[in-house]
Amino acid sequence: MSPPVSDALAQVIAALASSEVLHSLSAGACQALAKRGGPVDLTAGQLLVQAGDPGDAVFVVLEGELEVRATSVAGRELRLSALGKGAVAGEMAVLDGGARSADMVATRRTRLWRIPRAALLEVLEAEPKVAIALVAELSRRLRSVNSALEARSSLDLGGRLARLLLAEQNTRGVISLTQTEMARRVGVSREKVNRKLSDWMREGWVEKTRAGVRVIATDRLNAVMQDRG
Repeated sequence: MSPPVSDALAQVIAALASSEVLHSLSAGACQALAKRGGPVDLTAGQLLVQAGDPGDAVFVVLEGELEVRATSVAGRELRLSALGKGAVAGEMAVLDGGARSADMVATRRTRLWRIPRAALLEVLEAEPKVAIALVAELSRRLRSVNSALEARSSLDLGGRLARLLLAEQNTRGVISLTQTEMARRVGVSREKVNRKLSDWMREGWVEKTRAGVRVIATDRLNAVMQDRG
């Protein structure tokens, strides 16, 4: 169940104030944007926007996570980035008035606040500091995507999968991603990920648990990644 509107507005204002993109907003502008928007609730796997849709709004993530995806020439889904609580999503299309360049999908139950394009543009015109921060954040995201694409082109499957496991493990060495999610992130089929994990399990480098795959031999995975970098 979604929280009362007054509580949701408070969450939106807090998210805007702490956002990497819009933290330079004045208190009045945060309140104005929040009041111009409205809630969007998504279930796991539900599509928010699709590539080609009009860029008519930005979204503040209040809870959950959005995954930004593109489709390769071969028809395989590629994960470009993930946006969690407090993130602002969909601002690029809003800025240039063009169509969405990627799909955005909820990876789990996700609550968002939709802010119309006109409202954001009014704020950017009135508060130029916010526009500068927005450009800086877009540049950072572009570098992040470029880095991921570079790793994908320079590493083979073993290197990319090792890189993913090492980056996503928690303090107990467990990666909670499903094999389907891993496959999408490294750009191969689930079957190939399964075979590689099976090889590493026989070697004693990883093991399967109820919580997910657990890394046992961090040094071995590091070596795999470095040997193929």
